[in-house]
Amino acid sequence: MKRRNYSTHTVKNYLGTLEHFVQWLDVPIEEVVPKRLQAYIDHLLARGLSAKTINCHLDSIRRFYDYVHDEEGIAVPNPVRKGYLLRLPRPLPRHLKDHEVERLFEVIESLRDRAIFMLMLRCGLRVAEVADLLLGDMDVRRSKILVQNGKGNKGRVVYLSQDAYEALVAYLKVRPVSKVKKVFLAEKSPFRGQAISVRGIQKRLESYARKARLRISCHQLRHTMATQLLNADAELVTIQDLLGHSRITTTQRYCRISNLKVQRDYYKAMQEVMKRTGARETITGLVCEGRASA
Repeated sequence: MKRRNYSTHTVKNYLGTLEHFVQWLDVPIEEVVPKRLQAYIDHLLARGLSAKTINCHLDSIRRFYDYVHDEEGIAVPNPVRKGYLLRLPRPLPRHLKDHEVERLFEVIESLRDRAIFMLMLRCGLRVAEVADLLLGDMDVRRSKILVQNGKGNKGRVVYLSQDAYEALVAYLKVRPVSKVKKVFLAEKSPFRGQAISVRGIQKRLESYARKARLRISCHQLRHTMATQLLNADAELVTIQDLLGHSRITTTQRYCRISNLKVQRDYYKAMQEVMKRTGARETITGLVCEGRASA
């Protein structure tokens, strides 16, 4: 995976799932048969893991056995058969309503935290992308940010709305002088002055959510940005580019919840339908009246 330039985070996840599998096994790796793998799936289900997480475990195991067979030349059959993956639910991306956004930011007084969550809401940044953001990645004068460490090591450019720009500038003015190049720094001991972690950002949002009496995650701020843009008639390919989605089908999920756009399109189209239908009905009525008079 390192040869193929996978991210450190991805490599770590695969190693973790493989380690869990090996520790669970009571037979050598080369003796694992499909029936034993089914028992492992049952074990993961009993632990209460989600279908998505279990499928990640299976994908790691499948890739490992493919590597052993294809690249190491060891004749070991792959125990992960087709059809073993669990069916996944397809819930709609949950976004915040306008009044919920207002409630959230009403309880955020920290300039750092306002900047962090405004970048998620207005720029669609993932929590890891915010944590990894470097001072050199920002072009504040041109109101844009270079996201270098996006998902799958894909870079992209995002833009600052006026409120996001103001929140970011306000924080940078009070940001402590530090040799750390990351933009956002921890404010409490024992990590004061160090780069804030992903978990640190998540815990801050959890705290604010409790104060605002909201159920919210960092990723829902990203969903909110996508939904708001779509409702404002932004092109789907534009939203795809801003979010850094590899496939347009991922972005199309937001079409299923963008009710305002659907509503506007429906009424606009229906007006045209009724105009044409009304015109035909008027002509038909006149023809019928003429025949009756005759």
